[in-house]
Amino acid sequence: MKSYGTTIFAQLFGLLALILLLVWLLHYREGIQYDSDDPYRVFNVHPFMMFFGFIFLIGQAILAYQTVPGTHETQKIVHLTLHLIAIILGIVGLCAVFKFHDMMNLTDVYSLHSWIGIGTFCLFGLQWLLGLVFMFQASPQSRNSMAPWHVAGGRALFFMAICAALTGLMEKYTSSKLLPHQRESRLINFTGLAILLFGVFVDMAVGLARFP
Repeated sequence: MKSYGTTIFAQLFGLLALILLLVWLLHYREGIQYDSDDPYRVFNVHPFMMFFGFIFLIGQAILAYQTVPGTHETQKIVHLTLHLIAIILGIVGLCAVFKFHDMMNLTDVYSLHSWIGIGTFCLFGLQWLLGLVFMFQASPQSRNSMAPWHVAGGRALFFMAICAALTGLMEKYTSSKLLPHQRESRLINFTGLAILLFGVFVDMAVGLARFP
């Protein structure tokens, strides 16, 4: 199928983004530790969980229909399960940033990044619940009629999550007052590009899968 090539590129850019993110957090930002006395280590749980635990796993859930061998029902169960894991790990990531704000005595939910992120997460949870209901409770006719809306909504929320990630990276970039030519600033830029391209190729794989 045409979507196989884009699926491979999606996986490559997803792994690249994860590697670059880990290099940034572990090498430049003191590490990742939720129960640390260092507030910045606590904060670092947030970008890690919101990308790997949320965006990356959502991408894998979307790609499950191209990457998981087996019946369509098996693929749907994997799709649903990966989304549930993403929600749980996303909650950990959100708790980390609220804990960081408490430790630093900062205001919560004040930026565009936080507005997009919280809104996306809440809508994603609602999308998952509706998907669960339609998977087990709705008639085949209702599932068929709602499937295009579910797919379109999922793709939109996926890009909203990526938008939240990119605005978060830029917020951290500007708040850190990094010089334009420092290695860390270039690393942040490449991480953002990898996340964006991961999303682009995931979406292309979904679109091309409809045209065998």
